[in-house]
Amino acid sequence: MLALLGYLMILVFMILIMTGRLSAMIALIVVPIVFALIGGFGSEMGPMALEGIKSVAPTGIMILFAILFFGILIDAGVFDPIIRTILKLVKGDPVKIAIGTAVLALLISLDGDGTTTYMITISAMLPLYKRIGMKPLILAGIAVSASGVMNLLPWGGPTARVMTALNLEMSDVFTPVIPAMIGGILFVLFMAFVLGRKERKRIGVIEFDYKIAAQHAAAVEDAHLKRPKLIVFNYVLTVVLLVALIMELLPSAVLFMIGFAIAITINYPKMSDQKERVANYADNALSVISMIFAAGIFTGILSGTEMVDAMANSLIKHIPDAMGSHFAVITAIISAPFTFFMSNDAFYYGVLPLLAKAGAAYGIDPALIGRASLFGLPVHLLSPLVPSTYLLVGMVGEDFGKLQGSFLKWACGSTIVMMVVAVVLGIIPL
Repeated sequence: MLALLGYLMILVFMILIMTGRLSAMIALIVVPIVFALIGGFGSEMGPMALEGIKSVAPTGIMILFAILFFGILIDAGVFDPIIRTILKLVKGDPVKIAIGTAVLALLISLDGDGTTTYMITISAMLPLYKRIGMKPLILAGIAVSASGVMNLLPWGGPTARVMTALNLEMSDVFTPVIPAMIGGILFVLFMAFVLGRKERKRIGVIEFDYKIAAQHAAAVEDAHLKRPKLIVFNYVLTVVLLVALIMELLPSAVLFMIGFAIAITINYPKMSDQKERVANYADNALSVISMIFAAGIFTGILSGTEMVDAMANSLIKHIPDAMGSHFAVITAIISAPFTFFMSNDAFYYGVLPLLAKAGAAYGIDPALIGRASLFGLPVHLLSPLVPSTYLLVGMVGEDFGKLQGSFLKWACGSTIVMMVVAVVLGIIPL
């Protein structure tokens, strides 16, 4: 009964946001509350929702200060040289622009943080997309696809969760998966090429002076906000912050808070300028943070009612014994929908140990199950439960449902390519 209720709740939620009947934020709040009441959890609903909100609070704080930190750097002109270089290379050809977007997003994703990837990639490329008439949705889709593949990096989160949940080493999980990850990267570049060709067919190659375009591409046109004399300091600060994030010297929320405090104090020492800059980012920050806390209610009720556990158990029980020898591939397949409908913590700490135990019954090493569980990550990033994706759609001014409708098939393609490479090379057994 709980499993059925969970499936219905997710189905109703997806229909409502993909058809535009409700905004994602309202649906994240209303739908789980309605289904909690239907399931008879009315008296427990409040604590469940509050627990969910607490669980996303660190992420919400991190994203808030990441928006502020990168906003300061954008205003100070830190990314203007990157914009100019990209414009010089890709000029007005949509194919080159799309591939350039993918390369930029893949490189920035090396830090393992989707928020950083989106902030820098969108800030650098959105003015160019608008300048020549390319669809901003394509920019968002390429960025999220690149991040989905690069999220396999050990410091990205999911791989670390696999190692923790199954008590494995990086050499057991991540190192063997690198060839499959390369396959996913090549697929993202192919996707960018295909989308770029469609845009070139639609709008053609736009001839323009890239130097003039670079001026338009600057995130902030007010010259008094630029800090060219501080560009080296700002680059060093950014690198230090990214290294600290990768090394996990402090919690990411704390690191971004410290980084923001340093950046705004050095670049804009006047109190009046600081207030103006923070107010300038308030609209974007509020829309993103409110969505994150709404998602906390959804995940809190989904987990608190144990609908997630019931859904996982119902799926595992329905796997025929004859399919036991293919359990690694089965794990790879179901990792996509499971990580789409639940948080990474819920899947990797709650469901993955169950899958590993089930696989062990068929003689499959837990390390193989752990590797297989990572291939659904491209699909996971299009989940309405991923906070950074709301930042992405907010920055490009697009609808979350449109992003899902346009790029879920490409995300599934990334997953399939990585699975095929993994099977062919023996990374996971067929």
